Amino acid sequence: MDSEIFLNLRKFLTPEIVYGEGALQLAGRHALNLGATKVLVVTDPGVQDAGWALKVGACLEDSNIPYITFSDVTPNPKDYEVEAGAALYRKEGCDLIIAVGGGSPMDCAKGIGVVAGNAESICTFEGVDEVPNPGPPLIFIPTTAGTSADVSQFAIITDTARQVKIAIVSKMVIPDIALVDPTTTVTMPPELTAETGMDALCHAFEAYVSTASSPLTDMAALSSVRLVMDNLIKAFRNPEDMVFRDNMMMASLKAGLSFSNASLGLVHAMAHSLGGALDLPHGECNAMLLEKVVLYNYSAAGEKYDQLANAMGLDIHAHEPSRRASILAEGVASLRKQVGITQHLVDLNVSLSDLPRLAGYAHKDPCLATNPRTADPEDIEKIYKAIYE
Repeated sequence: MDSEIFLNLRKFLTPEIVYGEGALQLAGRHALNLGATKVLVVTDPGVQDAGWALKVGACLEDSNIPYITFSDVTPNPKDYEVEAGAALYRKEGCDLIIAVGGGSPMDCAKGIGVVAGNAESICTFEGVDEVPNPGPPLIFIPTTAGTSADVSQFAIITDTARQVKIAIVSKMVIPDIALVDPTTTVTMPPELTAETGMDALCHAFEAYVSTASSPLTDMAALSSVRLVMDNLIKAFRNPEDMVFRDNMMMASLKAGLSFSNASLGLVHAMAHSLGGALDLPHGECNAMLLEKVVLYNYSAAGEKYDQLANAMGLDIHAHEPSRRASILAEGVASLRKQVGITQHLVDLNVSLSDLPRLAGYAHKDPCLATNPRTADPEDIEKIYKAIYE
C-alpha cells in the first residue's frame, strides 16, 4: 500500500455499549450470554463501600453465576496488583472479568485479562499492539465520569521497578461490553467529580488536536466539550441531580470514544510521568497541565483550538489572533478553579529537583507521538515549572 494512503487511514473501535439508568442491573444477563461459569469482579475499597460491587454481585447471583471479588486496587494501579489479580483469576478458575469502578479498577482489570490470556508479566506488553493473544471477556461498569477506560483501547499500569506508568494500547483491552449507568456516579465526592470531569475535558481536547484525529473522533470530542462546559460545575455543586450526572457520564463516554481512536498528547504524557513517579492523582494532574499545554501547542494547531474555544462558549474570534491562545487557556483555568482545583505541584510535595527526571519520563511516553507540536525534555520541564507554584 502507498505510504501516503496508509497514513491517511483511520479506524474507530468501540465495545458494545449499553447506556442509561439501570444498565448495571444487566451484568448477570450479559455474563450469562458470554458463557461465564465463574466471574472475577475487580473493584476497589471505595466502590465496595459505596455498594456498587455488591449490586453487581447480586445480579450475578440472580443469574446463578458464582463470582470472587478482587479489591486490592489502589489509585494508579500497580503491576503487582495486576499480577495478584491474575493469580486469583487462575486459582479460582474464572473465565470472565467484570470491572466495577473508576479508571484504576478498570485498568487493573484490563491488565489482569492480558496476563490471564498471555501468561507473561504485565510490563511485557508496554507499547502499541504488543498483546498477541486475547484475554477473557471483559464487562466494564464505570462509576466515575471521566476516565473512559470502559470504552478505550488503553490500559495504564504503574511499573513499580522503574517508577513509570506504562501504556498498553491494544484492541485486546477494549471491553466486550460497557454497561454505562450514570446512577453509579452519585456517590462520587465533589473533588472526584471535579477531577474526573476535568479528565474528560482533557481527553476531548487532546483527541481533537491529535495528529491521528478524524471526523468521527472530532464529532465526539466537540460534543463532549460542550457537555462538560454545560454540566461539570452544576454536577459539582448539585451532586444528586441526575440530569447533570447523566450529561457528565455522556461527556465522559464521548471523550473516551474520541481519545481511544485518536490517542492523546502532551498533557497525558506529563500526567502519566507524575502519576508513575510520585503516585499523584491523574485527573488533578491533567487539570493543572491542560491550560499550559494549550499555550505551548497553540502555534501548531491554532484553528482546532479555536474550534474547541467555540465549543466552550468562548467568543474567540472577538479577540486578536495573538490573544486567542491566552483566552482559551484562561477559560480552561476558570473552569478548573470553579470546581476547586487550585493546587500547584509544590502543594503536592513535588520538588524542583524532580522536574528533570519527570520531563525525561514524559518525553518517552507514547502519548507524545500524536501531540500536534514536538516537545523535547527541556520544553517539558519548562511546562512543569509553570505549574510548580
